[in-house]
Amino acid sequence: MAVGRTRSVALLGMEGHLIEVEAHLAAGLPAFSLVGRPDASLAESRERVRAALHSSGLAFPQRRVTVNLWPADLPKTGSGFDLAIAIAVLTAAGVMRPPSDRIVHLGELGLDGRVHTVRGVLPAVIEAVRAGCSQVVVPIANAAEAALVPGVQVRAVAHLAELAAIYGADVEIPHYDEIDHTSVPTTAAAALDLRDVVGQNEARFALEVAAAGSHHLLLAGPPGTGKTMLAARLPSLLPDLVESEAVEVTSLHSIAGVFDPAAGLITRPPMESPHHTASPAAIVGGGTGVPRPGAASRAHRGVLLLDEAPEFGARVLETLRQPLESGELVLARGAGTARYPARFQLVLTANPCPCGKGGGKGLDCTCTVPQRRRYLGRLSGPLLDRVDLQVDVPTSRVSATMAASGESSSVVAARVADARERMTSRLNGTPWRTNASVPGAWLRTHHPLGRDVSADLERAVELGHLSLRGADRVQRVAWSLADLASRERPNRDDVGRAMTLRMRSHHG
Repeated sequence: MAVGRTRSVALLGMEGHLIEVEAHLAAGLPAFSLVGRPDASLAESRERVRAALHSSGLAFPQRRVTVNLWPADLPKTGSGFDLAIAIAVLTAAGVMRPPSDRIVHLGELGLDGRVHTVRGVLPAVIEAVRAGCSQVVVPIANAAEAALVPGVQVRAVAHLAELAAIYGADVEIPHYDEIDHTSVPTTAAAALDLRDVVGQNEARFALEVAAAGSHHLLLAGPPGTGKTMLAARLPSLLPDLVESEAVEVTSLHSIAGVFDPAAGLITRPPMESPHHTASPAAIVGGGTGVPRPGAASRAHRGVLLLDEAPEFGARVLETLRQPLESGELVLARGAGTARYPARFQLVLTANPCPCGKGGGKGLDCTCTVPQRRRYLGRLSGPLLDRVDLQVDVPTSRVSATMAASGESSSVVAARVADARERMTSRLNGTPWRTNASVPGAWLRTHHPLGRDVSADLERAVELGHLSLRGADRVQRVAWSLADLASRERPNRDDVGRAMTLRMRSHHG
């Protein structure tokens, strides 16, 4: 009997788990069994490992081989265990010396023995360090990503034979000109500046307020008024991510397979803009086995833009209600439950009607009143009640289009940064960093507005123009307005402006 062991990491959502990979060789007819709750792609590693060993000049043991992934009750998914399985088998066969139990192996094997890149290396290495492992072996394409984690020694390998030789195997290391030394890069977004938007002063101001307090935003108006241009420029107004946020966002993008390690940690707020034909799984995450993060999680600490929001399916829109409240997505599947953070700013754009010509006097509109109601009714009341700022974007006049350009993103971003500093100071010692995330009950208890300041707000609730949730959100916007104006607390004008920014003209 011979046993070989090494370690790898399994990811369940954002949570990593150290896995002990055990290979047992016993007498009997040659066979290769893999146990420990592997998914389909992991179960196929038996054939990948067998072929990779032969291609590397290493004989596969002609015995009964059993590989166990411990703990066995934890679901394992993906092809990232291939390298660890191969090392455990070779160790059990006595081909090489056992590696240290403080080394973690991550990588997928090609049939020719090459070590291919895998997803989720950053959170996997973070878990390895947390568990006390001092060294990780990763594909050469993932080396830059693994090196982002302090306190770990990274060994990058391109071929299985290369690693086997390091561990003492008598094997020739092949030379491949075509070995992939780079990961798949993501497409960098072009720099967008608020200066490009002509006119629309009210909508520009709403965008600034949204950036300052991290508020959700709805921009409604006819086609061609600049709704999408404005929404796409919101990330340019947001401050850089702090280090803990950058690691969290980068880990999410690594798991999703859209991270380019050559650019280092993601320090700018991300933006996701899915097409209106996207499925619920594409937005919130899904897939067979352990679900992958969707657009909502990839937009964590950034912006999720739903352009032409009424065109999205009702199921897609309603799935966003959970993350809008909790900042987290809980995806339950047969293989396990994955939790992904999803604290994003939601930006919705919408036309006034199906034909898009219903703005203003609507003289050219061909839609009936029921058609208009059905169209805007696709944005449900419970969803809109969670959107702090709801602004009409009218058609610009000719004089406005001929006017000089407005302020640039850098100028507005400086005011947003100042407002964020005021929030940070006020919210010091609490779990919240922006006004939009502060519970209304906490605001009313610790920073009450006073009856003279909130009189108009209370009247709007009594008349049914605002729900209690809506009133709380108006208070948060009022605080953002005060922070932008460098005031200690909101006044009655701030509350009135916040109500105006929330209650669009045709909402009453």
